[in-house]
Amino acid sequence: MNNETHTQNQSDRPRVEKADREWREQLTPMQYDVLRGHGTERASTGKYFDEKREGTYRCAGCGAELFSSETKFDSGTGWPSFTEPADRANVELIDDFSYGMHRIEVNCAACGGHLGHVFPDGPGETGERYCINSCSLELDGH
Repeated sequence: MNNETHTQNQSDRPRVEKADREWREQLTPMQYDVLRGHGTERASTGKYFDEKREGTYRCAGCGAELFSSETKFDSGTGWPSFTEPADRANVELIDDFSYGMHRIEVNCAACGGHLGHVFPDGPGETGERYCINSCSLELDGH
C-alpha cells in the first residue's frame, strides 16, 4: 500500500452534516446501511459492478466527485473497482481493524459516508484496488 496515499486525508474541508433522520429520508435502506452504517452489499449484486458506461462516479450521499470510469476495471471480485480516486482529496483513508484483520477503509471526505476499502493488489501505477459498494455511488454519465 502506498503510504503517501494513506496519509492524504483532508480534515480541513467543510463536512456535509445531516441529522440521522435526514440521511434515512434521503437514502435507500441499502445506501443508509452502507454509507452511514459501514455495511457492505453482497458481491455481484450492485448496479455498477459490471458497468461499462463512461462518466464520473459521485457519492450517493452528497454528490462529491469520487471516481472516473477511466480508472474502473474488472477485478473479478463482484464490486466496482478503481485504480485511483478522481481526486485523492475527495476520499478519506482510515485504518479498519474490524473482523480481526487490518484493512484501509475508504470514506467520502465531504460527508464521511463509507464507500468500501482499498487493497494493495490492483493493476496500474499505484498497485491499488479501490473496492467500492455500488450503492454508495451514482454514475454521472458524459
